[in-house]
Amino acid sequence: MAENEGKGKALMDEADRKLKSATGFFGSMFGGTQKQEDACELYSRAANMFKMAKKWNEAGNAFCKCAEIRLRLESRHEAATSYVDAGNCFKKSNPQEAVKVLKRAIEIYIDMGRFTIAAKHHISIAEIYENEMIDLEKAVENYERAADYYKGEESNSSANKCLLKVAMYAAQLEEYNKATGIYEEVAKTAMDNPLLKYSAKEYFFKAALCHMCVDALNAQHAVAKYDEMFPAFADSREHKLLNKLMDAVEEQNIDNYTESVKDYDSISRLDQWLTTILLRIKKSISGDPDLR
Repeated sequence: MAENEGKGKALMDEADRKLKSATGFFGSMFGGTQKQEDACELYSRAANMFKMAKKWNEAGNAFCKCAEIRLRLESRHEAATSYVDAGNCFKKSNPQEAVKVLKRAIEIYIDMGRFTIAAKHHISIAEIYENEMIDLEKAVENYERAADYYKGEESNSSANKCLLKVAMYAAQLEEYNKATGIYEEVAKTAMDNPLLKYSAKEYFFKAALCHMCVDALNAQHAVAKYDEMFPAFADSREHKLLNKLMDAVEEQNIDNYTESVKDYDSISRLDQWLTTILLRIKKSISGDPDLR
């Protein structure tokens, strides 16, 4: 690794000298463009040496230098690619810097009208916020932007995947009306697709749970509406659980609530999101923080 790091530093020094000779008066007259391209190639090679040495900050900085040269040479696509390469390196060592350079790449792609690629990198930023920086609001913001770009390009399936992420985190942030609206929207889309019909039950179920976090009566009205819209939902295990939960909430019966959740969990294991939401509903009955 030390050998690769040394090679990377030597290539950086050579690139710096090449770039300096290209930007002076005589350099601009005698092969300045070619010298800049040569420097860019050297920075790229240096970045790869640093990657092999697992020197992620150094690799990211080298790719950024390459991107800056490519912008000066008006090679926008190549510049954006270098910023993405830099972002992938910074992800491993400096998440904030990764977000910064990925945003630069997105700006270039948007200016070029490459909205699908811009959406992809907004997802990358969202994942950094949710996994590395633990900022759910920023994650939601980037998933929403990605969804907007996908919708504009008629990539509705990709847009819905992003929107489901928005709904999941919106519910965690107690923005239940926002979450409910998204789940209902995606469920309606799924209903019309033979391959996605099964998923519609899941989305209506989650929408109803979000309603219950706000108001049990609203949840009853919502479930009745979902039954009418999608009769298959009325026959689902999720529907049966919802009826039991709504009865338990109305009766303020914590034991029935807990038993209903246990029965469901014994067949369909609850994930972390469902556990969190069900706990919140349970607290409206007793204030007990444990779902047992």
